[in-house]
Amino acid sequence: MPHLFPQPEKAKHFGTACLLALLSSALLFAASPGCLALPQLAWLALVPLFWSLNNQPPRRAALLGLICGLAYYLPLLSWIIIVLATYGQVPAPIAALALILLALYMSCYPAAFAFLCAKPSPNLPLLVFAPACWVALDLLKGLLFTGFPWLDLAYTQYSLPLLIQVADLAGHHGLTFLMVLTNALIFTLAAALIQRKTLPRALIGAATALLLLAAGYSLWRMHTLPTTLAQAEQLEVAAVQGNIPQDQKWQPAFQRETIDTYLRLSNELFLDKNPQLIVWPETALPFYPYEHPLFLKLHSELTRPRQTSLLTGAPHRRKNPDTAPLIYSNSAFLLSPDGQIAGRYDKQHLVPFGEYIPFRQILGFASPLVETLGAFTPGQSNTPLSCQNSKIGVLICFESIFPELARQQAEAGANLLVTITNDAWFGRSGAPWQHLAMGVFRSVETRKTLVRAANTGVSAFIDPLGQIQGASLLFTEYARSQPVALLEGLTCYVRWGYLFPWACLILTLAGSARRATKKKNLTQRRKDAKF
Repeated sequence: MPHLFPQPEKAKHFGTACLLALLSSALLFAASPGCLALPQLAWLALVPLFWSLNNQPPRRAALLGLICGLAYYLPLLSWIIIVLATYGQVPAPIAALALILLALYMSCYPAAFAFLCAKPSPNLPLLVFAPACWVALDLLKGLLFTGFPWLDLAYTQYSLPLLIQVADLAGHHGLTFLMVLTNALIFTLAAALIQRKTLPRALIGAATALLLLAAGYSLWRMHTLPTTLAQAEQLEVAAVQGNIPQDQKWQPAFQRETIDTYLRLSNELFLDKNPQLIVWPETALPFYPYEHPLFLKLHSELTRPRQTSLLTGAPHRRKNPDTAPLIYSNSAFLLSPDGQIAGRYDKQHLVPFGEYIPFRQILGFASPLVETLGAFTPGQSNTPLSCQNSKIGVLICFESIFPELARQQAEAGANLLVTITNDAWFGRSGAPWQHLAMGVFRSVETRKTLVRAANTGVSAFIDPLGQIQGASLLFTEYARSQPVALLEGLTCYVRWGYLFPWACLILTLAGSARRATKKKNLTQRRKDAKF
C-alpha cells in the first residue's frame, strides 16, 4: 500500500529544503531597497533555493518556490496595508486579505521558476535555462492582468551604478539575467565540489566570460560617459516637493494653502538659481485646472514674473464627443512663461483599483477605492512635451515601473525624462525607495536624465549613469534646482535590446517543451515495456 504521507527521512529532507527556500527569501528581502538595503546579497540569494530544489520532483519544487515567494513578498508588499487601510478606508482584515492575495499571486512566478528548474531539459543546463526562465517570467509578470513588475531582481542594484550600466544594452532584464546566472554558477561550482561531480567546464567558462565582459562594459561606460555628459546641452531644472498630507490633499479648504506652498517653494529657488523648468508632483493641483480660479495664480505669481516654465500634475476632465459622460484623466500640464498651456500628457498605464476598476461589471463593489469622480481613461500619446531645448518624456507615478513606456518616449525623441508621483499613499514604508529604484533603470536604459518630483518623497535627480543626486527625505518640504544634461540619440536597448526578454521567453518555452516531450516519450516506453 503506498504511503499517504512522506516517510520520516523524506519529511526531514523536505523540511531542510523549506529552510533553504526561506533563507533565499531572507536574503532577497535584505537586498531590497527600503529594508536592510544590502544589494550585494542578491548575487547569491538564489543559491539556497537552488539547493532546496536539488533532487526534488517538480511539484514539490513548485511548492518550495511558492514558500520562498510568500516569505519574500509578504513583507516586501506590506505597504499595501497602508494604502488600503490608512488612506483607502478599507477595513484592516480586508486590507490584510488583499496583501495575502497579491503576495500569493506574485509568488506564483518563483513557484513556476522552481517547477521548471527542478529538472531542466538536458539540452539546456541550469546555467542557461535558469537565467532565461527567470527573465521570461519577469516579462510575463509585467504583462499579465495589466502588469505588476514590482521590484524585479535587477532593481535591488539601483544604488550601485558600477553594476547597472549594461541596462542600456538589454534593459534591467539583462542585469537580472546576469544576476541569476551568477547564482546558478555559484550553485553549480558548489554542488560539483561537494558532490564530487564533473564540472561542465565549457559552460562555466562561457558564463564567466560573459560576466567579465559585462563588468568590463560597465567600467568602460562609467569612464567614458561623463565626458559625453559634460559636452551635452543643458537645461536648468527644479523639482519641488510640497509635502502635502494625503488626508488634506483633496479637501477644498486646503486648496489655496496647497498652491501657496508650491508657489513659495518655487519662488525661493530664484534667490540663487534661475530654473528654466520647474517640476511639481502628480496632482500637485488638487482641482481641474481649466475650471478653477487658482490656476491663474500659477501664471501671475510664477511663470510670467520669473519667465520660467512649469510642469505640474493635475486631474483633467473633458467632454466626450461621442457619449454623454465626461472623460477623466490623470494628467501633466506644461505651462509656458506667456501663460499658455504648451502641452499636456495624459497617463497611459493606470493603477488597477486606484484609477480604474478592471472588469467593472464583476468587480464593481470596489469602486469606492477609486479616488476620482469617475474612472480615469488612459491616454494614448507618447509625444514628448517641448520646453526650450528639451523634449520631455513624462512618466506619471506607476508608469515609471514599466520600461516600455520610457523606451517609447525616448524613441519618440525625448531627451529628458520626468517622473511626477504622489507616494504619500505608501506612508513611511520602504515603497518610496523601491519606487525610486525602478526609476533609476529608466534613466540608464534610455541614457536620459530623469527628474523626479514626489509629493512627500523621494524627489531626486538621476543622471544617465543612474547616479542619484540631491535625493529628498520623506515627508519634508524640498526644492532643488540644477543643470541637467540633455542627451540625444537612442541606446541599444531602445532600438533592439527590449526584445531580449522575449528571446528568453522563447528559449524557456522551447526548453520546457523539450522536457515535456522527453517525459512523455519516457512514460510511453515504460508502458510499452509492461506489455
